Parts: sequence; structure tokens; C-alpha cells
Amino acid sequence: MEIQINMLGVGIAVIANFVLGWLWYGPIFGKAWAIEMGMDLNKKPEASVMIQGMVMMVIGNFLMAYVLAQDLFAWSNVPGMEDMTGISALFSASFFTWMGYYVPTHIGATTWENKSWKLTGINLAYHFLTLFIAAYAISNF
Repeated sequence: MEIQINMLGVGIAVIANFVLGWLWYGPIFGKAWAIEMGMDLNKKPEASVMIQGMVMMVIGNFLMAYVLAQDLFAWSNVPGMEDMTGISALFSASFFTWMGYYVPTHIGATTWENKSWKLTGINLAYHFLTLFIAAYAISNF
């Protein structure tokens, strides 16, 4: 069986999650995140650093959405799981991917890298939303 990837949905997920990242780490939680990261709020990053970060964010968003599209396709071909477009199915796919991959990584960073739990909460909530947005876009566009 050939895996079918909804590249339009992947593209929409990349764009939507880029915008979410800008909002999340900008007007919504930007100040709190920067404080928790120990950044100087009076120092503006160089343009080259910002551009590199944005390019890496787009690449990361693409990889996450592309792999999630494969996961959703695989799960939709398991008997009894054919309808992966319902919100509850998309929530479950996002939640269990997040719980299995993102949460352990962030807990490790919090523990071993002496990061705050507030920072962990900001980042984990963001990553769950990116997965859910990607799952929704892949399944509905």
C-alpha cells in the first residue's frame, strides 16, 4: 500500500504553525518565555539570527506535519480507525503523539537543563497546538 500524503494540508499546517509560533512566542507568551529563557528583554536579536530561526522553524514545521501525515494515513488504514477526520480522532492522534514524544523530551530538558516548569508549560502547550493544527489541516484540506 502506498502512503498518500496530503501535501496541501501539510503546506497549510506549515503556514498556520508558523503564524501560531509568531503569535505564541510574540504577543501571547513572548515576554514570559524570554524571561524564563534568561534573555535580555532590552537586546534585540540580529536580523541574521531571526532569519535563521524562521527558516529552521519552517523546516521543523514541515518535518512535523509530513511525519504526522504519514501517521494519520497509517492509523486511518487500521480496521476500525477509518474515520480519522473527526475532531476526537484528530485530538487523540495529536495528544498521544505529544504525550509520547514531546512531553518526555521537555521533562528531560526541565530536569537536566535546569529549565523552569513555567517554560516547560509554555513550550508543551505550543507543541500540542501545533500537532492539533497540523492534524486538522492534513485531514480537512
